Amino acid sequence: MPHGLGHFMGLDTHDVGGRPKNHPKQTLPGFSSLRCCVELRAGMVLTVEPGVYFNDYSIDSALNDPAMSIYINSEILERFRGMGGVRIEDDVVVTRTGMVNLTQCPRTVEEIQDTMAGKAWNVKVIDNDLVFSSI
Repeated sequence: MPHGLGHFMGLDTHDVGGRPKNHPKQTLPGFSSLRCCVELRAGMVLTVEPGVYFNDYSIDSALNDPAMSIYINSEILERFRGMGGVRIEDDVVVTRTGMVNLTQCPRTVEEIQDTMAGKAWNVKVIDNDLVFSSI
């Protein structure tokens, strides 16, 4: 299942509005689950959801397809089968010139291992004036 721009955030954690009424549903393989199909405007807050999932049905289908299996290292893949997957969801606010990532969590292997070991993690301070003046 691909991930990309996820859902809007507003009055509800999973706010509506990512697919306008009468907007055609994406039918390309791998894209039918994408939820955000609108032009982004400054002030919108939404999730960005990159992820990798180890779904046996999808993996087996890819391994049985010669056009896809050439890109898969089966030996390495077997180390990860059965683990489920990983997704790091970011919450971002769209600005006039780009976006500001509101998510504050450890990212690197070192940061994650240090945090899991109970070490302090330095949270980066978000400049709210910068965020709100650029919307």
